[in-house]
Amino acid sequence: MSAPVLLVIAHGSRDPRHAATVHALTARVRSLRPGLRVETGFLEFNAPSVPRVLERLAAEGADEVVALPLLLTRAFHAKSDIPSVLREARTRLPRLRISQADVLGPSPLLNAALEQRLYEAGVAPGDKGSTGLVLASAGSTDPEAIAVIAEIARELRHTGWCAVRPAFASAAIAGESARTADVVRALRADGVRRVAVAPYVIAPGRLPDRIAAGAEEAGADVLAGVLGPSPALARLLLTRYDEARVPVAGAMTA
Repeated sequence: MSAPVLLVIAHGSRDPRHAATVHALTARVRSLRPGLRVETGFLEFNAPSVPRVLERLAAEGADEVVALPLLLTRAFHAKSDIPSVLREARTRLPRLRISQADVLGPSPLLNAALEQRLYEAGVAPGDKGSTGLVLASAGSTDPEAIAVIAEIARELRHTGWCAVRPAFASAAIAGESARTADVVRALRADGVRRVAVAPYVIAPGRLPDRIAAGAEEAGADVLAGVLGPSPALARLLLTRYDEARVPVAGAMTA
């Protein structure tokens, strides 16, 4: 019996860097699990769409699919958009068993990927005690998602950074106090001499560009890259896939 197909569901973007990064990440997942069929579908802007991928898989005789949201928190897309798309697909394709995996975050693997990007940008492990960290996410109107980002910031604070504060790229969420530039300035005002900004986002696009602009505007010392196709993130995708297949026994190793 063949393993279920892993369908990675990304939001999509008009920015071509977004899809390129998603495809690079899924390529790394394939390299970690040779023989596993990994497909990519997008909710909007990019092709192929999620319904088209599922239709193709059904036509090719696939029996089972694990749909994995490429999302860091359980917000609107994970709770509404994706379940709706999958429900419609189950109705149209009754012979194809479709399950939905959990979102990626929070996870120690995400924290590891985040810190790796910071190290690549010039932060040495020994610098953490004198460096303030801005955890810059896209933002969400969902209170659960906002609470998760705050909890991740608290966890990171316990790993040696002198201060860690969340920031949000979405103006509707950030208001006038939690934009990236504002949080960088607030850390400076508290006496933090060196400030690093870590985008807690997977792929480039409009909101990550806004994070970068805020870091530059406020004179942050370090700006890390997006999480992208990092090895830790690829391993996390396989962890969520395995958990969805074996929800009681737990995840298999990648």
